[in-house]
Amino acid sequence: MACVYIPVQNSEEEVRVALDQLPRDATDILDILKAEQAPLHLWLIIAREYFKQGKIEQFRQILEEGSSPEIDEYYADVRYERIAILNALGAYYSYLGKIETKQREKEEHFILATQYYNKASRIDMHEPSTWVGKGQLLLAKGDVDQAFAAFKIVLDGDRDNIPALLGQACVEFNRAKYTSSLEMYKRVLQVYPRCPAAVRLGIGLCRYKLGQFERAKQAFERVLQLDPENVEALVALGIVDLQYNEASGIRGAMEKMQRAFDVYPYCATALNYLANHFFFTGQHFLVEQLTETALAATTHGSTRAHSFYNLARSYHSKGDYEKAGLYYMASVKEINKPQEFILPFYGLGQVQLKLGDFKSSLSNFEKVLEVYPENCETLKAVAHIYLQLNQTTKAHEALKKAVRIDPRDPEAFLDLGELLISTDSGAALDAFKTARNLLKKANEELSVELLNNIGVLHFERGEFELALETFKEALGDGIWDKLIDSEPQSDYDSIKKALYKPVDASLASRMYKDMQMFKNLEKDGIAVELPWDKVTTLSNLARLFEQLHKTETASILYRLILFKFPEYVDAYLRLAAIAKARNNVSLSIELIRDALEVDDKNPDALCMLGDLELKNDDWVKAKDTFRAAKDASNGKDSYATLCLGNWNYFAAVRSEKRAPKLEATHLEKAKELYTKVLVEHPANMYAANGAGVVLAEKGQFDIAKELFTQVQEAASGSVFVQMPDVWINLAHVHFAQGNFSLAIKMYQNCLRKFYYNTDNQILLYLARTHYEAEQWQDCKKTLLKAIHLAPSNYTLRFDTGVALQKFSASTLQKTKRTVDEVRATVAELKNAVRVFSQLSAASNLQFHGFDEKKIETHVGYCKHLLDAAKVHCDAAELEDQQNRHRLELARQAAIREEESRLAEEQKKVKLEKRKQEDELKKVMQQEQHLERIKEHWKSSGSKRKDRSQNEEEEGGGSEKRRRRSSGGKKRKRDKKSETQVDDDQYEYEEDNNNTSNNYYEPDNHQITGQVDDDDDPQDLLAAAGLEDSDADDAGGAPSSNTGRRIRGWSESEEEDDEPEKRQPSSSPVRDNNSMGDDDDDDMMQQQQQQLSDGE
Repeated sequence: MACVYIPVQNSEEEVRVALDQLPRDATDILDILKAEQAPLHLWLIIAREYFKQGKIEQFRQILEEGSSPEIDEYYADVRYERIAILNALGAYYSYLGKIETKQREKEEHFILATQYYNKASRIDMHEPSTWVGKGQLLLAKGDVDQAFAAFKIVLDGDRDNIPALLGQACVEFNRAKYTSSLEMYKRVLQVYPRCPAAVRLGIGLCRYKLGQFERAKQAFERVLQLDPENVEALVALGIVDLQYNEASGIRGAMEKMQRAFDVYPYCATALNYLANHFFFTGQHFLVEQLTETALAATTHGSTRAHSFYNLARSYHSKGDYEKAGLYYMASVKEINKPQEFILPFYGLGQVQLKLGDFKSSLSNFEKVLEVYPENCETLKAVAHIYLQLNQTTKAHEALKKAVRIDPRDPEAFLDLGELLISTDSGAALDAFKTARNLLKKANEELSVELLNNIGVLHFERGEFELALETFKEALGDGIWDKLIDSEPQSDYDSIKKALYKPVDASLASRMYKDMQMFKNLEKDGIAVELPWDKVTTLSNLARLFEQLHKTETASILYRLILFKFPEYVDAYLRLAAIAKARNNVSLSIELIRDALEVDDKNPDALCMLGDLELKNDDWVKAKDTFRAAKDASNGKDSYATLCLGNWNYFAAVRSEKRAPKLEATHLEKAKELYTKVLVEHPANMYAANGAGVVLAEKGQFDIAKELFTQVQEAASGSVFVQMPDVWINLAHVHFAQGNFSLAIKMYQNCLRKFYYNTDNQILLYLARTHYEAEQWQDCKKTLLKAIHLAPSNYTLRFDTGVALQKFSASTLQKTKRTVDEVRATVAELKNAVRVFSQLSAASNLQFHGFDEKKIETHVGYCKHLLDAAKVHCDAAELEDQQNRHRLELARQAAIREEESRLAEEQKKVKLEKRKQEDELKKVMQQEQHLERIKEHWKSSGSKRKDRSQNEEEEGGGSEKRRRRSSGGKKRKRDKKSETQVDDDQYEYEEDNNNTSNNYYEPDNHQITGQVDDDDDPQDLLAAAGLEDSDADDAGGAPSSNTGRRIRGWSESEEEDDEPEKRQPSSSPVRDNNSMGDDDDDDMMQQQQQQLSDGE
């Protein structure tokens, strides 16, 4: 049992005080200490024991009494104990200021701590413990630099001062200089290896901050070896295990947190981590209990921020957004900088977004982006807020950034597509397709909404086949698959039997309200199911079938929707629109009234009803209905306002009650309503079209035309906007301005684009334009086509008769006209009389709109024109005969001229042909002559060979003579080859002197020189074997010499065959010189001998 002994003054006795049995009232022990004037170190021991026992008030009372002026005066010579007491009080108030949450009390505690430390410094300003205490105080106040300076003063005096080293390590840790802090903790271990385990805890924390998790784990485990119940080490080890994000690590971390909780149930960090764990397991009651305990156990701002965050997150997940917002806000207030803990800002932004506080939510999300600028979830949330604030440009930029950062995030592409769907359908479609591809790659299920959006965008772009495929993919399998098939495939298919069951003609007009088919299918045991999330897609599919003109299939799908969901108003309205398109106005009105029974204030239904009432000339009801539609939407429905504008316009132009003053009033009111719609919705094309119509009625055609043109361009970009009226109005303006050609083109384009050339009213407009343009035949053709479409329309027949009458009158008024034109005029007049006669027989003023007198006037005028046409016809026939006679004479003259020209051409052709035949014949003769020469050459060559062979067989001469003979003949080879030509060759040369001269030209030049110098012409002939026959008869010597020369020449030719092949370009002179120089004299003598023999 620990105890202290207080010496009794002026005695050797001592008062024994057991430290575990200290009195509850510190006054008793203070009285003993004062009475006996006990040493001050005993005061410190007793005060410290009170602090260990949690008796803080007694601890403070003893120390404050020990630092009183009386004690200071009495113990003036005791410096260290007085400083220790003052430093203890300074440390105590530093701790109070550190844990205090209220700023005012915190400052008061720090002021008291500063006073005690200053008082201690006045006793001894160099006392290290005082500077260490001041450093701790400054560190608690957050003045890290001043704390660093205080600890440095101590370390400059004693570099191994452990409290200063620990304080400096804490400063460096708070400065995020973890390496320097680690070195100081190591220094403490080196100086004092038996230091408390908490020092190694600091080493582990530094290792953890440096990312050295294994080394940090070793440090924490060493702490637990030294102190198995060290709560901070257990919590730190659990946090390290969580970093590996593995199941075993998470399990081990929670076990360590549980151990820490068992050791000390008020460890706020352990409580927060346990609460976080139970949040993910869904045990929200444990989350709330643990976080509330943590909040009560700590005053540390960051730890409390985590506790509030866990509590807010729990309420957020349960849907209690009000409480969640309050706790998120409390967590945010505990944080000095968003960088410290950003998650509460994100959660608060989510809750505020849910509650509709967009600006506050945007502010919090922007703080998140300041810390994490590339967080895709935050970017998507910011984009959504910008969209709600109508800042579409910023929303687009945020989503584009999110997509660029994470191109594999399908949700980002979905949000981007939804943002662009109203501004850029092409980009929206690409975004939705990308999202669909990403979801398919991830093997995730495609939502009906995504596929529905893709189908709608294909529909808007006019890609109906792709839209149909996408809608079917979105709907999947169901009863609708068989309902949309075009034809029944089996007689046993009850669905097809129900669909294609014959209907009574009297009930056919009521089929759009018939639900009996689906009831019969259910009676047959066929399930007629339609999931609620596929209703919109099925309605879009039916709308697509309407666009593809498959109205029967569309009506079946609409009825299926109404069978399962009778309150789906849009299906009633679409069926009413189909009935209206078929001119079944009564059924259309009945369907609209059914829709109004479901929703009596539906503006769309009221506007459609008013439009049909206006079509039935029920003006009063129509006006009341339009006003009811406007009131139902509190004046916010622009279509209701637009319908009232239309009513005023039609009231102004009513033909039966057209008064100038009333007309101007209604037109001005219509203009006012159209302008009001355009002010609220500048892109409303119907309002712009109505304003253009009013301007055109007032004669402002240029402005009206510009408006109509802009509306036409805007309407052409969407498949959902079908506005044939603007085309017709634009054509009317062109007609009013006299631009008939443009008006005709506009009417024709409108007919082809919107009505497939089957609208008789537009055909009547077109016929009127042809009539005003005096294009009578086109007018007649257009009216006949309109009559074919509407045979009961007698007005069209009357207009046809007028057009025929006008055509006939204009033709007869021509100064020059052909007999065919006059005959056609007579025929058209007869047709006009026939038409007017039929109308006269069936005339009815109230039904047809014209009277009998007017028809009789037209009949009389046509008959008058017929009588006048007879005279014109006779004159035209006479003129026609004269013209035909002149044409016949001209034709015959032309025929004669043509015949003479053909004869001249034939003559030229014959002459040319004859010339070609003569040239061909001459060429053939030359070819035959050439063939004869070739044959003669062959025969003469064979004769020379025979002579040479005979001469060789006879023998003769030595080798040297043969060599000389061959050498001499070799030099005259070219000369002899030329002389071999006979008389036929010379004849050929005369015919082809160019070819022959070119061929023999090289050799002739060389031989000519030899002949002129040495030989006689007769000798040359003899050498060539062509001597004169008279010379042969004169003697045999020349003949024998000639034979020898021929034989020698033949031998030289045989010897020179190979060199000639090797050197085809060398001349005879070079060949002769190549024989050698040793026998040149002998060869010259041999030559001379031969020449003399020849002589």
